[in-house]
Amino acid sequence: MAEPRFSLIVATRGRDADVGVLLDSLCAQGRGDLEVIVVDQNTDDRLSPILARFVDRLPVVHRQSARAHANHARNLGLAEARGAIVAFPDDDCILPPGVLDRVDAAFAADPALAVLTGPAASPAGGLGSGRWRTEDGPITLANLWTSVIEFNLFLKRDVARALGGFDERMGPGTAWGSAEGNDLVARAIRAGHRARYDPALRIVHPDKRLTPVAVERARLYGAGLGVALRRHAPGIGVWLPFFIRPLGGLVLAALKRDHLQVAYYLATFRGRLAGFLAREARS
Repeated sequence: MAEPRFSLIVATRGRDADVGVLLDSLCAQGRGDLEVIVVDQNTDDRLSPILARFVDRLPVVHRQSARAHANHARNLGLAEARGAIVAFPDDDCILPPGVLDRVDAAFAADPALAVLTGPAASPAGGLGSGRWRTEDGPITLANLWTSVIEFNLFLKRDVARALGGFDERMGPGTAWGSAEGNDLVARAIRAGHRARYDPALRIVHPDKRLTPVAVERARLYGAGLGVALRRHAPGIGVWLPFFIRPLGGLVLAALKRDHLQVAYYLATFRGRLAGFLAREARS
């Protein structure tokens, strides 16, 4: 059997209908050279009727993991992937038509390219959560902080495996709940691989900025970024703004008496500081 061009690895837990929407968007790519590896961390059988709808539409591999840990699930899928290019879309993403064609063309045009990324797109239009570069170009240790999100990250499979995949001390399910993609891309750059950011390569993801859900997760997400900044930021000029900005947001929110924003920015700052000072950040 010929190897597929793409392996899309979906770590999922607690969702069902959203997974079907994601798979529909993969069908709409109109490509016959992809495989989907669904790593199911649920304790029930909720995904079976969803996946059954795609038996004749997509080559879906259904694997289960008893461990509720996103990076562990991603690494399980990576170990099994057959595609030359791997990606890790979230289970509530939508890939707009033509995304995989754009990625395929980028890797075909530059055989040395190892990593390709793009920004988050909001379902309402425009860019989604995060601070995003506007210019196309190489990703460096200085600019990867505005160039990487895990669900819009495409890598050569062999490079991802050589790097050991995602750091399982980071990401959802750990105390350092984000920035595992930044860490992986930074390790690729440090190993001498070429990485590029394409602002037109967009994947749709729910926009949770300044919602109660975002506040609840802000400290964990901040801690993950703090760890990655300490490991890989090339100097104070890169990491210091990520501590100044939430403090500035906190002051403005307090002046507006916006209690949700106050809670969000305070949790973000505390998380980033805790991660930056953590032992994991120095390893």
